[in-house]
Amino acid sequence: MQGTRFKLFPQPRFLEEYAEPETVMVSSPAGSLDPGPSDEHMYTIFPIGKPQPYGISPDGDDVLAPPWTGDIHTPAVPDEEGHFDYLEPGTEQFEAAHLFGTIRFVLDIWEGYFGRRIPWHGETHYERQELTILPTLDNAYSGFGFIEMGGDSKTGTYKPFSLNFDVIAHEVGHAIIYSEVGVPDPGTPVGEYFGFHESAADLVALISSLHFNTLVDHLLENTHGNLYMLNAINRMAELSGNKQIRIAANDKTLSDFAEGWIKEHKLSQPLTGAFFDILVDIFHECLVDRGAITPEMEDLSDKLLATPDYAPVMQELFDEAYAANPQEFKEALLEARDILGTYLADTWQSLDRNELDFIHVARTFEAVERKHTGGRFHKIIRGNFDIRDIGWVEIGPQLAPLQKDSHANSVRTLMPLD
Repeated sequence: MQGTRFKLFPQPRFLEEYAEPETVMVSSPAGSLDPGPSDEHMYTIFPIGKPQPYGISPDGDDVLAPPWTGDIHTPAVPDEEGHFDYLEPGTEQFEAAHLFGTIRFVLDIWEGYFGRRIPWHGETHYERQELTILPTLDNAYSGFGFIEMGGDSKTGTYKPFSLNFDVIAHEVGHAIIYSEVGVPDPGTPVGEYFGFHESAADLVALISSLHFNTLVDHLLENTHGNLYMLNAINRMAELSGNKQIRIAANDKTLSDFAEGWIKEHKLSQPLTGAFFDILVDIFHECLVDRGAITPEMEDLSDKLLATPDYAPVMQELFDEAYAANPQEFKEALLEARDILGTYLADTWQSLDRNELDFIHVARTFEAVERKHTGGRFHKIIRGNFDIRDIGWVEIGPQLAPLQKDSHANSVRTLMPLD
């Protein structure tokens, strides 16, 4: 039986290349989804008159938690064949379908990497996860029993996060980590737990976005496979159009935080950057395997990296190699994507929520790779962690109180008391 079709924006629609959504097929059998959309594990609503996001009330006297029992906008309904791709942007129903479809799409990808269903961490308390749209919220949250999407009004034009694949996938990433690694005991976690959390959420969004044909094609057509072009800060936005790729392509090391840290979002960047570089290196290995580039070209890339000669020398070589065999480049990138996704899933299942630091993540990832390949990629993996000072530099203390966008001690980590 075929799955259910949705129209999803791979990137925000205000980017010219992504003004039109891409039709995708999720695993839910056609005809199995109810209005909302909803299924046995989650349901989507667009509340009317919801006074505040889920969490502690502004006066601190009460907690607002799902389910929402007030009025809602008319839910999205499937067509006669059970699909939702007939809906067009501009309605509450399309927003609801886009939110549900994106979450199902991302879960399909990562349940493939885990080899099983990923439960919501609130399933011990709630039968289903509530997916809520709240335009008055200037953020997005993944919490116990819910995922809530607000929007961005900073530029003067409201941009709903329910139509932003990166934001939704990032929050699903947090939900996966809460389920698979767990929420630490109060008072136990240090900055590295929450830095790891942000890194994992960014990686979920990055790898998930690489499952869109349009995005992969656009990325390769603009870089010709030279993904280190994404480190050119002034060009990353136009090359990728992807927030998570821009975050991943960074030069941060743990030495930058030896004196201390303030925001776990920034603290996550050395770990995310190491995994992005590992993805690129595995991509190069896959290209060599396919004969799309020579071993000598790969070696030259490693030698020239971070030198002024890299861009002028390597871009010309990538241009020639890509022009000769663009399909092999695409298949190599998809292979590298799936290798990293599988290794990350195996790593996250093996972590201890209360004893989690970057070196533990790195060494667990190395052990996973040895189990899969006998250590074929060990040198490049260890080298990329070393370059980021992971295992060599200890992170300094927290220098300021956590801010409102922090995941620590926020609505995201609220848990019911027994």
